[in-house]
Amino acid sequence: MTADAPNPSSLDRAAILGIVRDQLGEILEKNPNDIPEDESFTDLGADSLALIELVEALEEHLATYSAGFHIDDEDLEGLLSVRDAVDYVVAKLQVA
Repeated sequence: MTADAPNPSSLDRAAILGIVRDQLGEILEKNPNDIPEDESFTDLGADSLALIELVEALEEHLATYSAGFHIDDEDLEGLLSVRDAVDYVVAKLQVA
């Protein structure tokens, strides 16, 4: 691990989708390439515990790009699909 934090501008929507898929794949023990962007978390077999794990993993991973990155609890109920999670992170990090 380097002392320099990654540059948030190095993130784009595709990179964030990759991060979400990788983290979700690890949690659900699925190949990240088999996780469609338009799939709902329910259809992927993700229960509430898996979603909490995803949030924690994303917060930890994305904190290297944006110090203090946090997904607000009140926003969780609006995150129903992979696309929702990606769109949320894109908006939160103000990624183009």
